[in-house]
Amino acid sequence: MAIAFECAWEVIENTNFVIQRYREATASLGYQGDTVVNSLGDILCCAVGFLLARRLGWWRSLVLFLATEAVLLVWIRDSLLLEVIMLLHPIEAIKAWQMSH
Repeated sequence: MAIAFECAWEVIENTNFVIQRYREATASLGYQGDTVVNSLGDILCCAVGFLLARRLGWWRSLVLFLATEAVLLVWIRDSLLLEVIMLLHPIEAIKAWQMSH
């Protein structure tokens, strides 16, 4: 089921509507959609992540997720949570912060 949701997201993410939304609402001004290789890599990472989460259990998976988000925020000023926030309800201060490095 997780892989099915990821596959569906990859299709949705590459629609003109979402691509345009990325360009307007996020720091991804020149975003043109994902390549097939990128989408397949995302699906593979989803499968590996699911298997890892199954082994780690709920709490350790949550800790790993939050640690990964924190590292990404510091390192590249981007993360899954920021992308979701910016797609659903863009915040200009976040966009300015992301683009300032």
